[in-house]
Amino acid sequence: MMHIPVNLNTNIEIKRLIDSPKLKLLMESLKMKINKSRLARDMGVDRRTIDRYLNGDHPTTSRKRSSKIDDYYDVISLLLSDESKQIFYYKRVLWQYLKDNHGLDCAQSTFRAYISKKPEFNSYFVSDKRKKSNEPVIRYETPPAEQAQLDWKENIRYLTKDGDVLYVNVGVLLLSYSRFRAFHLSISKSQSVLLSFLIESFEAFGGVPKCIVTDNMKTVMDEPRTTYQKGKVNERFYQFAKDCGFNVHPCLAGRPRTKGKVETPMKYIDEIHAYQGQFNYEELHQFVQRLCQP
Repeated sequence: MMHIPVNLNTNIEIKRLIDSPKLKLLMESLKMKINKSRLARDMGVDRRTIDRYLNGDHPTTSRKRSSKIDDYYDVISLLLSDESKQIFYYKRVLWQYLKDNHGLDCAQSTFRAYISKKPEFNSYFVSDKRKKSNEPVIRYETPPAEQAQLDWKENIRYLTKDGDVLYVNVGVLLLSYSRFRAFHLSISKSQSVLLSFLIESFEAFGGVPKCIVTDNMKTVMDEPRTTYQKGKVNERFYQFAKDCGFNVHPCLAGRPRTKGKVETPMKYIDEIHAYQGQFNYEELHQFVQRLCQP
């Protein structure tokens, strides 16, 4: 009968000493029998532990750690359910909402990793992924006061806490050099509202940029700029730009990436959907102003 002298007593040491099924096969091929009781006494473990190791059943040495985000599992499930009025376009928005309203205290990267590891949550975001273009984007910077970029997010459906349905529009003007930005919430998207917003923005900026890059919105362009034509700025906006002292630079139709700097903060506007049914119009306006802070 074979005797293996040992004096180790931890699972890891047992595993290293007994290369479990290999040792068992070797002993069987040599027609030798392992004294499990003696081995257990020498190692200071139960005989059944030796038996499990010899049969290849090794207990894991890693410990499953619970996450403090697990405490918010039910809340997240409810927010992402079909019954919820709220919409979360990005994990960042959900993270910020939980921080502001439920006391979540963790880094955004930690939260994103947690959601990604939960198929029932991650599928909510994966199913609505935007298609990415394979075309390269050339990034360039402009000097201070040289350029601003204008965008207008239109017809955002919002349910107020009073049960009314509003269709709101949010204008954004961003200075290309500093990334300082101004937001404006309005029910109307008329040209008068746009011009008023620009004047308020210039006052907040303390000056007027030399050029404003914009898309082909009807309040600015009578004819869109395309690959084959330069487009036509409508007369009223042209006169406004001349009086204020800036040039109008419309993007090519269908190429919003030309004003990519302002496209990025426009994503923040999607955070409005996380607060469906929680604000009246005035409170929603104040919320958008808070989003304006860089």
